[in-house]
Amino acid sequence: MPRRAKVRKISHPKNGEKRTFTHLIIGPPRDVREPGIFHSLSLVAFLAWVGLGSDGLSSSCYGPEEAFLALGHHQYLAVFLALMTAITVFVIATSYSQTIDLFPTGGGGYLVATTLLGAYPGVISGCALVVDYVLTVSISIASGADAIFSFLPIGWGPWKLWVCALVVFLMVLMNLRGVKESVLSLLPIFIAFIIMHVLLVGYALVSHGAELPSVFHAATHEAHRSATMLGWFVLLAIFFRAYSMGGGTYTGIEAVSNGLPILREPRTVTGKRTMVYMAISLAFIAGGILLAYLLEHVEPEAGKTLNAVLFERVASKWTLGGPIITFTMITEGALLFVAAQTGFIDGPRVLATMAHDRWLPRRFSYLSTRLVTQDGVMAMGLAAAAVLIGTGASVDLLVVLYAINVFVTFTLSQLGMSAHWWSVRKTERGWAHKLLINGIGCVFTLSILLITLMLKFNQGGWVTIVITSGLVALCFVVRGHYDRVARAIEKLEADILPKLYTANPVEPGPRDPDASTAVILVSGFNGLGLATLLQIEELFPRQFRNMVFVGVGEVDSSQMRSHEQIEMLESHISDDLQSYCDLAGQLGFHAEQRAGLGPDVVLELRLACTAVMKTFSRCVFFAGSLVFEDESEGLIERFLHNHTAYEIQRWLQIQGRSLVILPVCVSMSATASSFPATGAPPRTEEHHRHPPRQLSAR
Repeated sequence: MPRRAKVRKISHPKNGEKRTFTHLIIGPPRDVREPGIFHSLSLVAFLAWVGLGSDGLSSSCYGPEEAFLALGHHQYLAVFLALMTAITVFVIATSYSQTIDLFPTGGGGYLVATTLLGAYPGVISGCALVVDYVLTVSISIASGADAIFSFLPIGWGPWKLWVCALVVFLMVLMNLRGVKESVLSLLPIFIAFIIMHVLLVGYALVSHGAELPSVFHAATHEAHRSATMLGWFVLLAIFFRAYSMGGGTYTGIEAVSNGLPILREPRTVTGKRTMVYMAISLAFIAGGILLAYLLEHVEPEAGKTLNAVLFERVASKWTLGGPIITFTMITEGALLFVAAQTGFIDGPRVLATMAHDRWLPRRFSYLSTRLVTQDGVMAMGLAAAAVLIGTGASVDLLVVLYAINVFVTFTLSQLGMSAHWWSVRKTERGWAHKLLINGIGCVFTLSILLITLMLKFNQGGWVTIVITSGLVALCFVVRGHYDRVARAIEKLEADILPKLYTANPVEPGPRDPDASTAVILVSGFNGLGLATLLQIEELFPRQFRNMVFVGVGEVDSSQMRSHEQIEMLESHISDDLQSYCDLAGQLGFHAEQRAGLGPDVVLELRLACTAVMKTFSRCVFFAGSLVFEDESEGLIERFLHNHTAYEIQRWLQIQGRSLVILPVCVSMSATASSFPATGAPPRTEEHHRHPPRQLSAR
């Protein structure tokens, strides 16, 4: 048996030795091996409430207004509408608290639907959620701009779209620095909004406290009188139409379960505490505003929101009433900008989870040196900017597209949870109570979804359905390609292993740093790496005495949950590289390995190659590259796969060294493979048979 190869880890230069312009803008790199990194990046319940609850609270700026206006002349129904709003908030929040218990590492709508209902409902839920988060960013920024420009001269109106684009750009930069940094920077706005709205809404309710019993009695009397005249069916239709028009009020409640991985341990406790903060604040402000509209006899006024009219009536007689009203409305506009943060936190996380399951390009699961899903943040920013430009940042257009997709996810999640409790009824204590909670939640969300679809479909809601359906179709194209590549690599591995495991292994030679050395960049123990090893032996017989296998474990969003997962990934890298070393030893080579770990594979590979060049003076670098027989797959792979080998090749050429990229031709039908020395322009592939993913030459 060959002796175990030497294990050498890549050493990193000290942080701060080189500061680039990128470091100045988004901050210096973070070390994934640092034991306290997860603690420093995570959010306590209060900060999670700020970062994830702003979307729900910002909806109180327009959700209650839409619902109240939809009542028309039946404004007395606002009493029951306020109660229904508060009940719905707590029902959905309680339902998602059960989701947090069942999925303690993160239970967003995509994961819940995938796990409990299957892959197809899961991808529909995920796509609906992604589109909803893009619209969350778009409508929040457009509404915020409307609020801000309402205080400015009319002639400044054409600059509104440019301001929206600037806000998107700034929020992308903040989120590239990190979630916690972005949340802390927005904290003062959130606190100001909460204080002013609790003060004004609370005062409106308390000042009319003595009238509340008579208001409730009058509302009940008017409801009976209207039912007698119009019929209960018509009256209920009016009520539920208004209820569904305010459906945007409930968007954002699911954000906590989606963002669970970024919460402070114990995550379930932090998540449920955050959910309580969100539910209480949203129910009080949204429900209180609806009731205050009725108590203050608020009527629409040209150029003003109903909230502005309400706050004027509440505070106009105060000594500092004018400045208080102005400041409150400014906090509303600013919080609408802050609400876009929910889309930038959870949107990239949903993209990353779907990418990890190969429904979307894998690049969406990669982390930057700041340990954020950089491509996901950029994608959300670009998509939101495109929507804002396409609609002219018109809230009237955006609100038609909004609040449909989120209820698709709500309904599928609640349906999945209900199905789960029914399936475990024989073993789970208290299953009936849990089923009742999620069942009621499913009925509420499905009702809002159906009514919203009927009301908004012909007004433009069909556009949202078309966009979401297109994204679902794209997911199936991406998944089909990745599955074909995975099958091709498995077939490749099955063909090569018998050729490498020889019956009469050769005794490995001694270590000689001055001898010719082949340095092979590998991406886990898979068919691509094995084919590269075999080609070197066949194309360059007896040319090399040493072999060094270099593998880098890329830390993506799926590993950035605990320090233990990072350690498992590092151990797995070493085991895979040792398998290569054992094979090389049987072929008579002295074999060593260099293992790296980090979010930036190119940087880690450069460090590894530099270390190898210092040890072995006569070394040549090799990397395998898959070439597809089907030309159509070659067009797809340019976007779905990275090309790290080429980046390293260019860098090594600057260092005066060579990287030989050996093409490995495969059939996507997984029925044939060959190993030519020359061929079509090569490419690299990251899939292999051992999770978690490790990349060197992608």
